[in-house]
Order: sequence, then C-alpha cells, then structure tokens
Amino acid sequence: MKILVVIIGMAIVTYLPRLLPALFLDRVKFPAWFEKWLKSIPYAVLGALIFPGVLLVEKDQPLLGLAGGITAFFLALLNIHITLVMAGAIVVVILLQFYIF
Repeated sequence: MKILVVIIGMAIVTYLPRLLPALFLDRVKFPAWFEKWLKSIPYAVLGALIFPGVLLVEKDQPLLGLAGGITAFFLALLNIHITLVMAGAIVVVILLQFYIF
C-alpha cells in the first residue's frame, strides 16, 4: 500500500508542472522577442544534451564521436530524413573504428 501511495504521489508531482502551464499559458500574450527566445530553447537544450554524448562515444577515442557528430551535422544541412542522418553518422563511426583506429 505504501508503494502505491508513493507512485501516485510521484505521478501527481510530475504531472502538475506539466498541466498548469498548458492550462494557463495559452491565455497570456508574450512580447514577440520573448516568444522568439522561447522557441529557441529546445534547440539549445538539444545541443547541450547531445554534444557531451558525442564526445563520449568511445572513452579512449573522442574523435570517433566527433567525426560522427560532424557527419550528422553536414547531412542535416542537406535536409535529408533524420533516419538517413543517423545512419550516415553511424556508418562513418563504424568505418573509422574498424579501418583507422
């Protein structure tokens, strides 16, 4: 019974911070500069989450991950499908791992 209460409590604590902005923020009109700033946050967060992982693909060889990240960056600039971007980066890392390092 204690575990069920803890799970329900954690669900409420997790759900409320997501629910409240969804209910009330659509009624608030922000200035244009603030909306532009808010729209750029997901990209900044995504970069902050991905970049350290790129360097830690192989602990002994951070250049492998960097090569894959650079490959993914340039493939993404070509506006190809995200699956092909990921596949291209993976192929580059595998080829470098087996043939160079």
